[in-house]
Amino acid sequence: MDVESLRKDLEQHRQGHLLQFWEDLSAGEQKTLYEDVSSIDLDRVCQYFGKATTGLKEASTKTDDRLEPVPESVCGSTSRMKASEQKELFDNGLRLIAEGKVAALLLAGGQGTRLGVPYPKGMYNVQLPSAKTLYQLQAERLLKLQELAFKLTSQRGVIPWYIMTSEHTQDKTVRFFQEHNYFGLGAENVVVFEQHMLPCFTFEGKIILGEKHKVSRAPDGNGGLYSALGSADVISDMRRRGVACMHVYCVDNILVKMADPVFVGFCHGRSADCGAKVVEKAVPTEAVGVVCQVDGHYEVVEYSEIAMTTAERRTDDGRLTFNAGNICNHYFTTDFIESIVKEHDNELQHHVAKKKIPFVNDEGAVTTPSTPNGIKMEKFVFDVFQFSKQFAVLEVLREDEFSPLKNGPSAAKDSPATCRTALLNLHYRWVLAAGGKFLDEEGTVLPLIPARSSSMPHTRDIDCEVSPLASYGGEGLDDLCAGQLFTAPIHVVPGRIIKEEELLGARPAKQGKAE
Repeated sequence: MDVESLRKDLEQHRQGHLLQFWEDLSAGEQKTLYEDVSSIDLDRVCQYFGKATTGLKEASTKTDDRLEPVPESVCGSTSRMKASEQKELFDNGLRLIAEGKVAALLLAGGQGTRLGVPYPKGMYNVQLPSAKTLYQLQAERLLKLQELAFKLTSQRGVIPWYIMTSEHTQDKTVRFFQEHNYFGLGAENVVVFEQHMLPCFTFEGKIILGEKHKVSRAPDGNGGLYSALGSADVISDMRRRGVACMHVYCVDNILVKMADPVFVGFCHGRSADCGAKVVEKAVPTEAVGVVCQVDGHYEVVEYSEIAMTTAERRTDDGRLTFNAGNICNHYFTTDFIESIVKEHDNELQHHVAKKKIPFVNDEGAVTTPSTPNGIKMEKFVFDVFQFSKQFAVLEVLREDEFSPLKNGPSAAKDSPATCRTALLNLHYRWVLAAGGKFLDEEGTVLPLIPARSSSMPHTRDIDCEVSPLASYGGEGLDDLCAGQLFTAPIHVVPGRIIKEEELLGARPAKQGKAE
């Protein structure tokens, strides 16, 4: 170990404090710290810090004068689309799946810390009747899509599933899939790769020590996808399989329709190299980024960067002018992704996230701050929109496709309970659309929309779960449900419905437990 050369290099970059406890360390700890610090490209990360903090100051200036809504010519909407058009898009997407041209790419670097669990978010169970985790729900949706594609075309296409993890979620995710036999997808079709980590900085630009012998690091954001794809050579794997396009999404949306044939068919039919699914922004103050144009380039602009007068602007039909709410649900061609990896990744700006980061104080004790004391630098996956030559936007219904799991059980919003309700209500609507009806305890037919009012008896979730193996998006349920009367709970599985009497006594797993 050339400690003096390392010390000199650190001093040149104003990071000499990283060795301040060197003499207190054991030989093993010194080796760990030396390797840890030596692995940091100081020129690069200090440059990232400088650009990110400069960008933060620039971002404080509103961009209103440079904003334009997404042109109608690149937009579509499932709610305003004819059923025949949607069916055509769905079938076109299935044909691409049957040909092996579609992949799903999951951004799964997030821990379940805010949920109160020590494992990856994808392993979380929101206490569905089936006790399925997010990972299992998503895996089964892919299996069902492959089945639907085969039924349409008689071709057995595979949807390879690429999963980007972080240092915190990699080992547990791999082990979870191994223990569950990859949920029937095949180990060869589930490709797990790890995103990079970056040092955490103080507001003054000092790299933070998390322990005396270890630098504090954090994942480089979901926009770290592109550098991770390059270093793991995932593009080569996609090319070998013949993947032409992919659906990229975040792990925490319980309603996500991975490799959605309608979305894939929509984007592919427009020869788009890049596409975004959006939901209509509910109110001007909703804390969600907006897909729009800035200086003629497509971007996602955070709600905090738009003045209220601009956020409140409306079109002639009363809708918000800037209403395309981003839900981190994207389409990319393999060619586009490869161009980002090879040509544009270094152009992507790091963003600043102010956080409470545990640190080693001057006395050598690990301290957990009560207020933000530093920054984590991260890229955003959608920052590549600016490089698109042919962009497409598909608006979908929030109640059908977007319910994120962000907060713990006690939260009123984006919690396990709200996710559970969103999925069960969606499945309830599927059964109703297929001709089924539900009765309450007294034999009265329940309303079409579950009500929540003190003056009405129907104030609980209707426990109606449809296995993804039985239906991907509500299709194929008529034979099981038409003309039938049900008393919740029910669980629709392939070929049959498990009714209340069979489910009695079958308790879901404890909240959040990964089975």
